[in-house]
Parts: sequence; structure tokens; C-alpha cells
Amino acid sequence: MKGRRIFTVLLYPLLAGGLFCACRKPEIVVPTEYELLPIPVRSEASFAPDEPIGMYLLNEGNMGSNKASIDYVDFVNGYYVRNLYAERNPYVIKELGDVGNDIQIYGSKLYAVINCSHKVEVMDARTCVRIGQIDIPNCRYIRFSRGKAYVSAYVGPVSIDPNAQLGAVFEVDTATLAVTRQVSVGYQPDELEILGEYIYVANSGGYRVPAYDSTVSVVERYGMKQVQKIPVGINLHRVRKDRHDRLWVGSRGDHGQIAPALHLLERKNSTTKEMAVSGTFDIPCTEFVIMGDSLYFYGVSWNNQTESNHVSYGIFNIASKTLSASGFITDGTEKDIRIPYGIAINPYNGDIFVTDAKNYVSSGVLHCYGKNGRKKWSVRTGDIPAHMTFLYK
Repeated sequence: MKGRRIFTVLLYPLLAGGLFCACRKPEIVVPTEYELLPIPVRSEASFAPDEPIGMYLLNEGNMGSNKASIDYVDFVNGYYVRNLYAERNPYVIKELGDVGNDIQIYGSKLYAVINCSHKVEVMDARTCVRIGQIDIPNCRYIRFSRGKAYVSAYVGPVSIDPNAQLGAVFEVDTATLAVTRQVSVGYQPDELEILGEYIYVANSGGYRVPAYDSTVSVVERYGMKQVQKIPVGINLHRVRKDRHDRLWVGSRGDHGQIAPALHLLERKNSTTKEMAVSGTFDIPCTEFVIMGDSLYFYGVSWNNQTESNHVSYGIFNIASKTLSASGFITDGTEKDIRIPYGIAINPYNGDIFVTDAKNYVSSGVLHCYGKNGRKKWSVRTGDIPAHMTFLYK
């Protein structure tokens, strides 16, 4: 340990955290844990501008348990840091909140969408110290453009209800953290993506089961109004853009007769901005990430009839529209993953990160694989590790 540098990026609030703890003896703050990783120690100055110096991981925590938490992978000093938020913000009642659903960095701020606490928590991206919060009911996912944040929300109460109300997209000014506008979209909207002047929202209809939604809402940003609904497939969840200005959308099916699938949306022709489904592929993309023309995915397909999950991994070539590899883990260690629950790829060196939710009620695991698919290391996380975002210097 003598040769290790001080944890400069995130260490200094620890002293303040200790003072707050001393004033609040009835409150028990779980201390941050630091675990050494088998990665080289480097100076931050040696990192390229497009090379991440760290990665935040948002652990969902079980609904109702108030156990959402944030971990951090420090690529500079070679540490895995567990339960960062609680110690950096000991004065925040109930800590991070109930069910972490998305985490992103925009500018100098870190945004965590906390679903059942009906808020977006906003922190300093370098220290994880709280700046404020944005109150949005039943919020789900967040994306950014031109100084604005766009947040999808189920809006209504957390409940299976055949009459559940339409969801919405909220626009937030990232300078003031004030909600400026909102627009109604489909039922229970999940991920959203911004392409040019439009926001594309994957509507799930999950609360209205078995009457799922099957559309992607198109919202014009200038007027903040819904201008189109594109029929795609039932129970939509993921939507991601590629470098060819197309959208890839994942549908979860009905967990019975209708299987999960991957859908491609692109412009009908070169003279129109309207999009439509141009292809549907029998690939169960529970979660995926696109790097170049490769779409890395895993599928966890629950079947109500067999009462079991089917887990699969693969790489889909979005240029040739073919499955280029049956799995991106090449050393057989995928057998150690019980329930894959999140995926991210370091855009600089190609390292692949996959989380394992295990049994959903205890600590999970983060696995790191090289771009050759061989495991580099694994580390214990918080409960239900799910969402990741990279920090740059």
C-alpha cells in the first residue's frame, strides 16, 4: 500500500462526512469500502481525453427496501469503491432512495434516476456530493441535449392496473434543475433516445398487462409535442441509436406466447424524417450496447409456462444484420453469472463490464472482460447492480 497514491478524485469529502456522522449518532451511516483491483496505477494526467478515469455503477436495491446505492470503479488508483453516496452525503434522509433506475453524466453533474422515490438525484460528478434533486413521479430513464435533460416517467402510482394512465417525458433545465415542460406519450414509457430534433420513447404498457403498449412515441423537441406513434412490438424497453442515424429497439414480449425481439427503425426514404420498422430479428435483447457496427447483448427471457429463465449472450452485426457471434464471453466464465443485469463497454480499450444480480436480495457482482472476451477480474457490488456510466477527466 505504500506505493499507492491518495484517492484524489473522491476522497476529500470523507472528513466532512465524519463530522456529520458525529452530530447524528442515532443515524448509522454504512462506511464506504475500498477494494484493490488488479489494474495498473496511473496518474490522471496520463489518461487520454477520450479515456475514462472511472465508472459509476448504480445498484437498484429491492423495491421498498430503500437500498439504492452507488459504487465507483477508480481506473486511476485501481480501487473498487462501494456505497459511495451514503458516506459523501450523510445528512440526506433515507440516503439515495428506493430503486435506482438510471445513471448518467452530463457536464460536471452526475444524475441518478430513483424510480420509487420519484426523483432524479443530482450530484457533483467528481465527488458524488449532492447538489439537489428533481421531483418527477415514477421516473425511469434520462437523456441529455443542448443544456436540457429529458426524463421518461410512468407518472402514475407503482401498481398493476388495466386503467393505468399515460406516461410522460419531462424536460429539465440542467442549469437550474427546474422542470420546464412535459408531454404525454404512451403507457409506461421506458428508455428514450434523442436523434436530431426528435425524442424517441419506448412505451411498455407494463402496468396494463396483458394489454401491453407496442409503440415508440416521437416527440418534437421544439414544440415539446408528440407528433407520431410508431407501431413496433409489445412491451418495449430499450432504444439506442447507431452511427447510421437508425434506432434499435428491444421488446420483451409477453413472457409466454410472444418472444422477445430486436427491431430496427429507420427513415422511410431519404426525403422524409418519418421512421418505420424496417426489420425485426429473433434476438432476446434484455440489454444491449452498440460499439461501431457491433451490438453486444444479453437476453434473460422469463417464461411463465416453464417458470424459468433462458440466458443468452451474443454480438449482432448491425451493418450486415446478422449474428456475428453466439457469445462475447470466450473463456467459459459466463457460467458463473446467474442473472446478467447490466452491460457497458469502455469505449477506449474495449473492456466489457457485465453485472450479475445473483438472487436479487444480496450483493451482486461486477465482471470485467477484455475485448477478447476473457475475464480480467470480478468484484462484489451492492444489491442488484444495474446501470453504469463513465467519468472523464
